[in-house]
Amino acid sequence: MRKLTGGVFQSLDGVMQAPGGPSEDWTQGFTLGGWSASFWDDSMGQAMGGLFSTPFDLLLGRRTYEIFAAHWPYVGPDDPIGPVFDKASKFVLSRGDAPLDWVNSHRLGDIADVAALKASDGPDLLIQGSSTLYPPLLAADLIDRLFVMTFPVVLGRGKRLFGEGTPPGAWTLLDQHLSTTGVITATYEPAGTVPIGTFALATPSAAEERRQQRMALEG
Repeated sequence: MRKLTGGVFQSLDGVMQAPGGPSEDWTQGFTLGGWSASFWDDSMGQAMGGLFSTPFDLLLGRRTYEIFAAHWPYVGPDDPIGPVFDKASKFVLSRGDAPLDWVNSHRLGDIADVAALKASDGPDLLIQGSSTLYPPLLAADLIDRLFVMTFPVVLGRGKRLFGEGTPPGAWTLLDQHLSTTGVITATYEPAGTVPIGTFALATPSAAEERRQQRMALEG
């Protein structure tokens, strides 16, 4: 059984789109690509190095795969990440039939294929980018850990980590780190259902009863 970790760069408002550069992904009219680049410091590099320190295979959406396949094979042998990504198996969740030319690349047809891959023997799985994967994977209870770097920017629009179809759930914070540039790195594991509590008065006031009646009428 493999573990599945989601590695996420996001803005304060949860946008994941095009952190690496203006030309990375301008779909849906996104104009702020490259929003993460100026915030990097040595401690963030060390945190990312820890994420890549043990053997892993990549799980990618089609668009992120295309971005990676046009970049990482060409960075040269001295780059600390390129050769590691070349060596890893790349599993691409895609219903299309476009060729997967990057070495060690494999197609997965649906979430059931991801579940079967996760149940197999092999290195743990790591998601990079691939915002569209998160809602269905979370709904299928397939993500074991989230490694989230939250950057101190608000982007207003763009593809988000917790998109439509994301199920509710609680998460446990395992580790956290603050960079010199204000980036918060936090690692979470699922912790079951959302805990529900209340700060309401034991006996509602008349004003509260009227407020609730209005809400019921408004739907």
